[in-house]
Amino acid sequence: MPAIADSLFGAIGRKGLSVFKFSHSAASLINTVFYWTFISPFKGMPVRIKAVVSEMVRAGYNSVPIVSVISLFVGIILALQSAYQLKKVGALIYIANLVGVSITRELGPILTAIIVAGRSGSAYAAEIGSMKAAEEVDALTSMGINPIRFLVAPKMLAMIVMLPALTLFSDIIGLFGGFLISITAFEIHPSSYLQQTANALVVKDVLTGLVKAVAFGITITLVGAYQGFKVEGGAEEVGRRTTASVVASIFLVIVFDLFFTAVFYLFG
Repeated sequence: MPAIADSLFGAIGRKGLSVFKFSHSAASLINTVFYWTFISPFKGMPVRIKAVVSEMVRAGYNSVPIVSVISLFVGIILALQSAYQLKKVGALIYIANLVGVSITRELGPILTAIIVAGRSGSAYAAEIGSMKAAEEVDALTSMGINPIRFLVAPKMLAMIVMLPALTLFSDIIGLFGGFLISITAFEIHPSSYLQQTANALVVKDVLTGLVKAVAFGITITLVGAYQGFKVEGGAEEVGRRTTASVVASIFLVIVFDLFFTAVFYLFG
């Protein structure tokens, strides 16, 4: 019995210590990233603007083609699925309501975030992880350059700007996909569809999606940076951490989506 008790409490203690270390390192990273991104510019240590623009191109502009294609298809699919039920009651015009609200409040932000997490979040983890494995991060520190300010702060600002922009673009393309299939396959008059969409949507619907997008952008950047800085080893460790960053980012995006959806439902 004493041996079993020692084994049980030892396992609990080791797990608790592991959770504590993870929480401490994650909180420390979040604190440092937010300081160098939002506070240090007001203390005479601005973020590198050229690096921010470069990251905006990588994370935002380069994601436009894949976001466009997926958003268009999702808009079409959503309209087809809505029509399947609505045609039974002769209310095909309400496809516009369902597509408009679903895209702007939910599908636009979360699909864009998942795409960007797969593209940019993994790239952040791989880039920082490769530098960590090659001791380039230690070299930056030895030269008096803060790695968070140099590597992460530009990515954070770029993601905060570009993910909402991509989300808004995704909303427009998704709405166009629903519009396109409705006026062709279901023979809904274009002006009637547009008028119904305008009646269904309010500014809060779009703002809800944009608020989610900002939170998703922060989450993706922090997860990618955390996994990158945790690399200890060679290429195999970099690959493992890159995969972990994508999985964790998508999981947290869905968790935060649930949280914000519940908050907007209760207090909206």
